[in-house]
Amino acid sequence: MSHWLDLLRTFWRNLSGRERSLVSIVGVGGSALAVFFLGVSPILAAYHQSQEDVLGAESQLAAMVRLRHEYDTAHARLAALETRIQTNKDHRNVLTLLESLASKEGVTVESMKERRAGTNESYREQRVEVVLKNVTLEQAVKYLHGIESAKRPFSVKSLRLKSRSDDSKLLDVTFSVSSFEPI
Repeated sequence: MSHWLDLLRTFWRNLSGRERSLVSIVGVGGSALAVFFLGVSPILAAYHQSQEDVLGAESQLAAMVRLRHEYDTAHARLAALETRIQTNKDHRNVLTLLESLASKEGVTVESMKERRAGTNESYREQRVEVVLKNVTLEQAVKYLHGIESAKRPFSVKSLRLKSRSDDSKLLDVTFSVSSFEPI
């Protein structure tokens, strides 16, 4: 090690004043660059990375808060629906009930067909496909609203509207209605 120091001292002594100034400037600049790239740059990179991590975490937190709100809303709706299903005292036939709602709204039902529906461990689903012909949009909406707001918990699963070629003010409407009963 001392051999290298002796060589550096000899090198330094053999330089002129101008060369010493130039080597000093280059040495200071090189040292500054080394300090920057080895010390400051990693700290700045870590700082910027931590800022990005904070922004990412805040974004994830906002998404989690939004998802929690959606979950709570869905859970509350499900609990209300389950209560409505459990407290339903209307045990009339689904077809009869849908027909009476149609006559109440002044709609003539073309056909009603029971369809295969799923079951789970808590509820039995009854699904009915309803076909309306030559109805106005207002009649269809009133009938669908009557179904959705009936005391018995109904759910409209699918809806197809088709305008009539012979009268553009009239529609052919096909939809599926499901009703749930506790098992």
